[in-house]
Amino acid sequence: MKASETSGESIRTKAKALGFDAVGFLTAETDANFKQGLRHFLEKGYHGDMAWLEANAARRADPQTLWPEAKSVIVLGMNYAPAKDALALLATPGLGNISVYARGADYHDTIKKRLKQLAGWIADTFTCEVKVFVDTAPLMEKPLAEKGGIGWQGKHTNLVSRHYGSWLFLGEILTTLPLPPDAPEKDHCGDCHACLDVCPTQAFPKAYELDARRCISYLTIEHKGVIPREFREPMGNRIYGCDDCLAVCPWNKFARQTKEYAFLPRSELEGPALAELLELDDAAFRQRFAGSAIKRIGYPRFLRNVLIALGNSGNSRAVPAVKRRLSDPSPLVRGMAVWALHRLMNADTFAALKARHASSETDAAVQEEWAA
Repeated sequence: MKASETSGESIRTKAKALGFDAVGFLTAETDANFKQGLRHFLEKGYHGDMAWLEANAARRADPQTLWPEAKSVIVLGMNYAPAKDALALLATPGLGNISVYARGADYHDTIKKRLKQLAGWIADTFTCEVKVFVDTAPLMEKPLAEKGGIGWQGKHTNLVSRHYGSWLFLGEILTTLPLPPDAPEKDHCGDCHACLDVCPTQAFPKAYELDARRCISYLTIEHKGVIPREFREPMGNRIYGCDDCLAVCPWNKFARQTKEYAFLPRSELEGPALAELLELDDAAFRQRFAGSAIKRIGYPRFLRNVLIALGNSGNSRAVPAVKRRLSDPSPLVRGMAVWALHRLMNADTFAALKARHASSETDAAVQEEWAA
């Protein structure tokens, strides 16, 4: 066995001991397919207002642009599969549905800590240099994972594993250590198109293409402004992310619940009452979601999402709490309060409310909500 092969097997064994479930190796070099796919995505405008994707486009397809001395990429995955049906809460409109990945601790912190442990061991053991990444640098993680053999990008563009289904968090280590590359994973989607059919907002123009501007995960997390009216009702009670296309994948039959304690759901993040969430002030929001990925979107965007979900809930008892948000400092929140009230109140009562409040509104976007 060559020294590089021995190194690879030792790294794989150590990674598994540290809690990584999937490990793959590839050479750190440009891939023309990566560039072509990213160029198409950006030219179509599918990235929406994620300007950072376009700004770093030239670097994303080539790990050596980040670090010219890199010889190999180690791609690693950690299983976060849920024990329960990820879509079960969609049937209870009074509760907020949070994407599975955000129901536990922020995965960035957990994975980065393990990556640093593994990278430090590699550097000491093989006298090489290393750098770690977990969604923190312009690397195309899913294509790298596919090329490294730990899964393939399905028709929904997310990574799918034969062993863990849709539920893998990804991280990477770049190193100056030459390692034997693994064979890329083949596409095993076959004729299945369940992920495309289930999308509430038709975010897939065709198989293997995602228009993020129509994706509920993008709209509730990345999008900073007003969510277009056509997507609000399809959002249902999804207040942070969307798992529909992931959860229906048949390959999930091989997934088993995560053994990583940090990824287990916090009780307060499994179907929290929407009316209760609306009552949180900024300090309470920060306290409740400390250590959670949800905290990253900030208080106004969080309330925006909750108000849309309440508007879809049919819960007229929430009207007093929603009305209080008409005086919120954020026009984003005020606008969604108007929309929610329009949905929850009868026409005459809403018209009377509009007569009292609309004329005093100074923000153009909120005025549009009153006028709609």
